[in-house]
Amino acid sequence: MERNNKLKRLEYWIKARIGKIAFIAIEEKRTKQWYGNGYGGFYVDPTLIPERAVVYSFGIGEDISFDLNIIKKHNCKVYGFDPTPKSINYIQKTDIPEQFIFHPYGIGEKTEHVSFLLPKNKEHVSGSVYEHKLLDEENSIEVLLKSFKDISEELNHQHIDVLKMDIEGSEYAVMEDILNSGITITQILVETHERFFEDGIMKGKKFFELLHKHGYRIFAISDTYQEISLIKSQ
Repeated sequence: MERNNKLKRLEYWIKARIGKIAFIAIEEKRTKQWYGNGYGGFYVDPTLIPERAVVYSFGIGEDISFDLNIIKKHNCKVYGFDPTPKSINYIQKTDIPEQFIFHPYGIGEKTEHVSFLLPKNKEHVSGSVYEHKLLDEENSIEVLLKSFKDISEELNHQHIDVLKMDIEGSEYAVMEDILNSGITITQILVETHERFFEDGIMKGKKFFELLHKHGYRIFAISDTYQEISLIKSQ
């Protein structure tokens, strides 16, 4: 297993170096611990999560291993968001703890109902409002998206300890709105999707430049180089 992880890291490091994906590197050394399973997990700095912390989890899919793990370890509240039909159905059928509060809508640049494209592969869960090669342009539904500011105001939160995002490419469109919302966020965990877009490298570069400009530094990177963990620099 350790050998496979090293090979994965080498593969993505090479891709970054030859320009297939945006190059990223650890910018700040922190305590890190993996929360969740191999598919739906992220690195977190557990020393910066107080008991009863506030966690936002955008993009639930059919995997809440990260959410359950962080609830168990820190007795915190996790606010989950996902407008996709499979995800909503999954939550309805799953025995979830009371600390997990699910909202059947997604995050967008502004609050509105939008056309939401579903995946070409019927076995997959996640869709998106932003077109990319894995989505079916002929298969869409109408869903509610809300701006980050509207979400945090409705939930009465001025500070978020951990913001986790796995939103299938929408991260590039909504991050600026999140960072300009006035809500303080200690840790941002995001799965990036450069691979979905023809201009993915440029999207990735601008994305991390924006986060850096707002004081966030990378402290952990998964073996696939897709799950990135950032901390608000002091």
